[in-house]
Formats: sequence, C-alpha cells, structure tokens
Amino acid sequence: MHAATKALIDKLRHGLVPAALTPMDSHGQVDVHALEEYAIALTGAGIAGVAVWAHTGRGLYLTEADRLRVLDTFRQASKRPVIAGAGVPVGATDSYELATLRMAERAAAHGADALMVYPPAALRDVPQREADLLKLHCRVAELGLPIIGFYLHDAAGGYEYPQSLVDELLTIPELAGIKVATLDRAIGSQDTLQRIRAVSDRLAITGEDRMFGPSLMWGGDCALVGIAAARVELSRALLEYWFAGDYPAFHAASTRLDEFAARTFRAPIEGYVQLMFDAAVQDGLIPEQAAHDPYGPLPVGALSL
Repeated sequence: MHAATKALIDKLRHGLVPAALTPMDSHGQVDVHALEEYAIALTGAGIAGVAVWAHTGRGLYLTEADRLRVLDTFRQASKRPVIAGAGVPVGATDSYELATLRMAERAAAHGADALMVYPPAALRDVPQREADLLKLHCRVAELGLPIIGFYLHDAAGGYEYPQSLVDELLTIPELAGIKVATLDRAIGSQDTLQRIRAVSDRLAITGEDRMFGPSLMWGGDCALVGIAAARVELSRALLEYWFAGDYPAFHAASTRLDEFAARTFRAPIEGYVQLMFDAAVQDGLIPEQAAHDPYGPLPVGALSL
C-alpha cells in the first residue's frame, strides 16, 4: 500500500465524507457566493473529508470550468481531504477511458487528495467489463493519487461489482477503499462491505443513504453519502455513536435518518438531489435561490420534515 493511501485511510476511517451539492440557480448557473458559504459550513461541521463532482453534486453534468470552481472552493475552505469523482462527463466525445483520465488529471492538478472512479456506462453490457474496469482503475491510479472504487446502483447509472472484481480492485496499491452504494440491494451491500473487511485493510465505505445505519452494522468503516450534503450533523452523530458503542443513541439517530431518507430517496430516485437541496435550505446551508437541480426530475410533492 502506498504511503499516501495509508494516510488517507487513517484520516477517513470512522469518519463522514459528505457528497456535496453544487449550489445552482434555476438556470443551472453555479452560485459562487452560495458555494463559498456552503463549503465553509459543510467542512466546518466536524467531517473527515468532502467529496466533489459526485452524483449528488451533478459532477458529470457540470462544465469543466464549473467543476474546477467547485473543487477550488472546497480546497480553499478546508485542509481536510477532498475526494473528486472521475468519470465521463455528459456530452463527452472521447472514449470512456480518455474522458475519465482527463477528469482525473484536472482534479489532481487542482489539489484533489483522492479520486473516486465512476463506473462507465459504456461498459454496462460489455462481456469483458470486469477486466476493462480493472484496467481503468489502474490507469487512474497511475496519476499517483489514492483512488476509491465506486459500486453504484442502476438508478444512478451504475451496475453490480461482482466479488471477483472487488477482490481484483483491492490488489491495487493506490486503492484506499470501495464505496458501496446499492440503494436497496441489502444482500449485495452486506456481502461487499464484509468482503472488503475480510480480505483487506482498505476502507469499506458505505454510500447507502437508505440503509445507512444497517450498513455500518454490516461492516462499513466510514461513510461517503449524499444524505450528509444536508443532514451533516445527524449523519456525523450516527457514525460517532456507532463507533463509540453508544447503541441506544445510535438506534435513535438511525431511526431519524431512516425517516428522512424514506422521504428523499424515493421514486423518481433522481429527484433526491432536489429534495436534498430543499433540506439544505431548511437547515440554512444553502439559500433558496441557489437550491436548484436542473438535471433531475421534479420530485413528487414537497419535502416534509
């Protein structure tokens, strides 16, 4: 394991990494002032690190200039680890490999501490998908930063990572861990988190917004979750209670988060981003004029908290 990878693991273990929103107006323009205020508030909430360009932040939809503005803003707001997603931006004409590498290179040049590799949609139905995914992760790792695998659910454009692929990814020296975000596949999530713990000292990272508390009981070492983009205090408390062994407090916090997640991560699933914006407004993290998701469907009904 590389020294930088080990250092990142030590910083993130048992900690919270919100997948940050990107404050935008109703026309999809990034609100720079709201972004700066949000970055300060989020990174000042006792988190272990922050993830930018992730699904919750619409990283694959943003222009390159806006992506870099988001990364630069969070980089300036905190010395905590900044993890940047690397994938194929919407409208990219390069191959999935070149597009992912370009996004990763730009993140590295602008101070990202680690790279989270999106599962390319182009590989969904490819027979040799497992080998191609492993090759892609290895190519990104050649940039020299720690990397994080990303087992993402179908509704967000991902697909299953079989145990054989998980085992192969865990052999990459730069791999700090794998984020498991299956949405509602409890068996797949449990098996993958436990497999990571069983065969490696890398991080079993939960991304399970709808199964947050249970996924910690299944072996999650830390959390990189979109739900913490707005419910940051409660998400952090959940982790602290679990790893401190305060199970009554953990149960109460898990129940509250489950109730919130049931109202936000529901059909149409892509509407969750707008509902997270609504929650961030209610929590005073983002002003209403900068709380718009122009890329997802409108959620059914207003957020009731």
